[in-house]
This record gives sequence, C-alpha cells and structure tokens, in this order.
Amino acid sequence: MSQLSPVPTSPDAFSPAAITEAEAAAMFRASVNLFRLWGLTDEEAAVLLDQPVRSYRRWKAGEIGRIDRDAKARLSNLIGIHKALRLIFREPQRGYAWIKAANEAFAGKSALEVMLGGELTDLMRVRRYLDAERGLW
Repeated sequence: MSQLSPVPTSPDAFSPAAITEAEAAAMFRASVNLFRLWGLTDEEAAVLLDQPVRSYRRWKAGEIGRIDRDAKARLSNLIGIHKALRLIFREPQRGYAWIKAANEAFAGKSALEVMLGGELTDLMRVRRYLDAERGLW
C-alpha cells in the first residue's frame, strides 16, 4: 500500500520579476504611440517619463538609451493606465479623451494635469484610481 505525500497548500511568496531592457524598450515604443493618441506634446511626454525633452526626442526617433528602474516603473504605470482605460471604455476614443477631461476625483483637474506633476506617485495615483474604478465591476 502506498502512502500519501503531503501537498503544500500555502501559496509561494510573490516575487515579481524585474522588467527586462527588451520589455522596457517595448513599453517605451507603446508609450510613444499612446502619447500620440492622448494628444501630448513632446514636452508633456518628457515630463511623464522624467526625461529631458532632447533625450525623449532622441529615444522617440529610435535611439533608446538605458532605461533605469524609475523609468521602467513610469512606463509600467502608463501602460497600466492605458489598459484600465481600455477595460473601462468600450470605445477607445473615450478613454483617450478621458485623460484630458476634468475629473471630480482629482479636484476638478484632469488625469493628465495630475500626471504632469512629474512625480512617479502622480502616475501611480491615476493608475490606482482607474484600477479601483474598474474593480467595481
């Protein structure tokens, strides 16, 4: 007669994998397209990515440099914001327009105005808001 072996029932501790350079470069390219859809200027895009405008324009032209940890976090939040908007709004154009619309949740400011505060936490604030909104469904 064989004996049963115990099976672990507790989940392993979550340990997210670091964002690779290739993944970060792909997120940057996607963000450039997203900024176009949102109607952002290069200056606004540079603020969201915390880059000098000259560097942003060079990267946008295809000369992507080393993407540091902060930039990876910014890109991840921007892609998360885009994903949340695509889940919330059936028509993509409504999601793109939402970024510049005044919002009571942000004391009458638009999400873009909040994000243009320039801090990583400003991007995180908008993402958390959207994640909470779509979580209600």
